[in-house]
Amino acid sequence: MSALAVAAAGALGVHLLWTGTILGRTSLRTRPPRTKRSSASARRRDWLVQAGLAGDRSGARDVALLVGSSTAFAGLAAFAVFGGALPALVAGGFGATFPPAALRARRTARRATAMDAWPRLLDELRLLTSSLGRSVPQALIEVGRRAPDELRPAFAAAEREWLLSTDFARTTSVLKAHLADPTADAACETLLVAHEIGGSDLDQRLAALIEDRVQDAQGRKDARAKQAGARFARRFVLVVPVGMALAGMSIGTGRAAYQTPTGQVLVAVAIGMVVACWAWAGRIMALPAEQRVFDG
Repeated sequence: MSALAVAAAGALGVHLLWTGTILGRTSLRTRPPRTKRSSASARRRDWLVQAGLAGDRSGARDVALLVGSSTAFAGLAAFAVFGGALPALVAGGFGATFPPAALRARRTARRATAMDAWPRLLDELRLLTSSLGRSVPQALIEVGRRAPDELRPAFAAAEREWLLSTDFARTTSVLKAHLADPTADAACETLLVAHEIGGSDLDQRLAALIEDRVQDAQGRKDARAKQAGARFARRFVLVVPVGMALAGMSIGTGRAAYQTPTGQVLVAVAIGMVVACWAWAGRIMALPAEQRVFDG
């Protein structure tokens, strides 16, 4: 009966961790108001798209499969090492955080690539629309063909939409949905206004946007550079305890000590402390994420 209660508590902890970090749940209410549910759904969709996954149910299903596999692997590995159910349950809950962490790192890398690429893309847009006389839609399509690999599928989808509908508003909507990037939102809205109502100040607007993007990118690079040592040290929060556990298991009666009731409790507490330190360190080093404004 106690094992069932521990398993239920572990499952609840994994559920709360998943819904809190990925789905944006901020309370324990099972049926939040519609506006909050819609906002959480939009954040989840943007998060999946920025990580390179589909923003619909298929992307969420892929993440769920990864979480389940990681949970099972971590739980079995802990059971093989410590020989008990309690450490296996705690380690399984910790293992459930590995896929979201890996996707978060992938999302960060993709957003950094986009942040570095947008000033160049915007500068090419300025050149095509002002000096070479391209129309705004044609300039956007040409620029997209020379975008980085991470951004090119979104531009290809926008190009297909333009060829099928010749509706630039729908084209920019497709591009914004596939990129889920604040800079893309601002650039698309600027180009849409210039295309629909005209004006001779598009070059100045793009120049101001380029300057803003360059300053923001440089500031974030400087902040990450200052955190490089702390981020490297954070990895030891995982490496050192695992190494000490394996060393303790191989010395004398260490493996038998792990399997005693006291040893099981201490191992579970130690894993919980590692998880708490890892999460706390990641939280205090997280840079503020730029929010989307023109996401429709």
